[in-house]
Amino acid sequence: MIRRINLSGNPNLGVYISITDSVALVPLNLPEIMEENIKEALEVEVLRTSISGSSLAGALTVGNSNGFLVSRHTMDKEIEAMQNAGITVEKLPDRFTAAGNIILVNDNGALVSPNLSDKSIEIINKVLEVDAQRATLAGFNILGSVATATNKGALLHPQTKKSEIKLVEDVLKVPADVGTVNRGVGLVGACSIANSNGVLVGEITTGPEMARIEEALGFLEGYL
Repeated sequence: MIRRINLSGNPNLGVYISITDSVALVPLNLPEIMEENIKEALEVEVLRTSISGSSLAGALTVGNSNGFLVSRHTMDKEIEAMQNAGITVEKLPDRFTAAGNIILVNDNGALVSPNLSDKSIEIINKVLEVDAQRATLAGFNILGSVATATNKGALLHPQTKKSEIKLVEDVLKVPADVGTVNRGVGLVGACSIANSNGVLVGEITTGPEMARIEEALGFLEGYL
């Protein structure tokens, strides 16, 4: 299911919400109507939690079906809440704390910022059970902000090069294409949340953008 929605007027869904095929990490103060939309469109359980004391779960965490990686500043009680929900979770040791911004991952592979240390790469490989490869997309090292990937497809910043599209397809093992959200915004990862079941984008995303997203991420049911 594809749906347009804002988070209390904010279109940057991917900054505040971290999603996999089974669970969504959302802010403690998420409106109930937004929780219901996430559950319905993405078919996931919702876990309300802060990350590092903030509401930026989408920026500070990233995960796939095998677990989540979080900022090194994540509090013990926040990690315990995730573990109590049955989630495998581990901190990344690097000073680059925005895991959701600098890692693009699905169940098949991961592309990560060149700035990440070898130790972080080892943790990514172990916890998420993938082979991580350093890369940039469209000149950016914030791969999780300029792209969104599921186990069905990947949507990439419109300036992504053909060679980079092929790299995404080779590493993540899904079809990939470029597109925008919110009337021309290229930060498609920061402004959307998606999994194999559906995608949510900002309310001002246009019909042509929705069609491109639909094709890139493999949703053929139309949009609301």
